[in-house]
Amino acid sequence: MITTGSTGDQPTVSDGALVLAREVLEIEAAAVAALASRLDERFLAAVRMILSCRGRVVVTGVGKSGQVGRKIASTMASTGTPSFFVHPSEASHGDLGMIAHDDVVIAISYSGESDELTTILPVVKRLGARLIALTGNPQSTLASLADVVLDARVEKEACPLNLAPTASTTAALALGDALAVATLDARGFGHEDFARSHPAGTLGRRLLTHVRDVMRTGDDIPVVAAGAALADAVLEISRKRMGMVAVVDADARIVGIFTDGDLRRSLERGADVHAISVDAVMTRNPHTVRPEALAAEAVELMEKYKTTQLPVAGADGRLVGALNIHDLFRAKVL
Repeated sequence: MITTGSTGDQPTVSDGALVLAREVLEIEAAAVAALASRLDERFLAAVRMILSCRGRVVVTGVGKSGQVGRKIASTMASTGTPSFFVHPSEASHGDLGMIAHDDVVIAISYSGESDELTTILPVVKRLGARLIALTGNPQSTLASLADVVLDARVEKEACPLNLAPTASTTAALALGDALAVATLDARGFGHEDFARSHPAGTLGRRLLTHVRDVMRTGDDIPVVAAGAALADAVLEISRKRMGMVAVVDADARIVGIFTDGDLRRSLERGADVHAISVDAVMTRNPHTVRPEALAAEAVELMEKYKTTQLPVAGADGRLVGALNIHDLFRAKVL
């Protein structure tokens, strides 16, 4: 519990706060778990309704239910179901024009009797839009108007006063997530689809960024011809600052790679950089990556072969670019 301290008005938090917090989590977890046992054909009907929707899924609700609705609409929109949120009060003042007869409306109200919501529902029905009710009261006005009713009732709120929407909003949110995920799965919505909806996110960058988008090209590629002096290869590594140089034949096909590590090992063996060619110490038939490969694939190759750089080769084996792990960091693929 929380009691008032003896100094000023600063409350003192006792260990009872931990007990209460655990009770809150247990009550809310139980409320969500109870939903699973109540899922039935009505849930499947709601999923079918959303999948067959030729318009948009419009989510609406008041107060805390409205805040839950905004999140549900956002989740659906990002997982392949075009969706948006409309506030019932705004709908009564013109935003009903955003709802069309091809739409599916998900209305959220625990009591099912929110005035702002029940005011617009008859108009929604007259428009021809189908209605899914997410409510804790199957005998409510909302439920009576709905095509499908999803039971979101909870035994009690987590609030000690049993007043503040806590367990009920958690349950509504979880039920909305269940709808979104079930619909996602039925659509065959995959990683690349998700990435297209989240191009600025980490997953989006990993799944939409290709090697050609981040590789170094033209004069920025460290390269020497086969047969070049080792000293020239060392200078090229130093100039291009990639820790490697690609070795190519007369047709620009990659025949080897020489790295900082190769240089150290050569010097340890007493190699004279002015007396031998790069061919004598380079790694032949190096691992390469194609420009059309995902940058994430390049990361996997680097991890697999324990390297930090890769030459980029076209389909004909010719050198078209070079990639360093720092390029991937800058592109935020890593």
